[in-house]
Amino acid sequence: MTDHPHLRVTVDDSRQVLTVTLANAEERNAQTPSLWRALAAAGEAVGDDIRVVVLRAEGASFSAGLHRGMLSPAGMPGEPHLVATATSAPADTAEMIAGFQRAFRVWQEMPQVVVAAVHGHAIGAGFQLALAADLRVLADDAQLAMRETSLGLVPDLAGTRPLVACVGYARALEICATGRFVGAAEATAIGLATVAVPRAELDATTDDLVQALLEAPAGALRELKPLLRSATEGSAQDQLRHEREAQVRRLGALAQGQP
Repeated sequence: MTDHPHLRVTVDDSRQVLTVTLANAEERNAQTPSLWRALAAAGEAVGDDIRVVVLRAEGASFSAGLHRGMLSPAGMPGEPHLVATATSAPADTAEMIAGFQRAFRVWQEMPQVVVAAVHGHAIGAGFQLALAADLRVLADDAQLAMRETSLGLVPDLAGTRPLVACVGYARALEICATGRFVGAAEATAIGLATVAVPRAELDATTDDLVQALLEAPAGALRELKPLLRSATEGSAQDQLRHEREAQVRRLGALAQGQP
């Protein structure tokens, strides 16, 4: 489903589960704009037949973040020159970043529940990809960090909203401003992770969570994600309306014998 050498997408048709795997273990799954384009395309191609999506990675780390070659004066062959971007018109730079953001926002916007299985380092763009998931299962060796500020930048890959939603403004500010590492135990304690388990149990625990999600009626689960997301974005009256509208759709579906 993707021709990018550092991304593998597989589908388990029997369970209606799609797995997206970062596959550049030698470079700790460092990310580039071409990878982001592939991620966005993979997310946009997810069909209604898929019920749960899993984001995972090969090797020792989930993702070390932006490939450092992108910040070198010479840039990287086949990738946009980020250093040269500093001299571009602001509108052009903003448009380019908007394209990058799509690779992360697409997982947040889809009705399917997205689970990230995170191990090792998840830094910068890696942390923000984990934040793009609805649920995070962490191995006990996981280390999460937003290092953009240390480079004189800010997180800009759709990760600030879910981070604040998980841990609150003050904690999010402290994590981003200091760039410190958040370990698996702390991440679980402050709401960043659903659970932390020994590294050897990460895949099995993630699969258990996926199975539990699959046991919920498909239609109800599909309505639930956008309903809960909207609770943090609008007024109380808007949320009451969203609840009514979702329930009307569910009652209509059940009346027609649809789960």
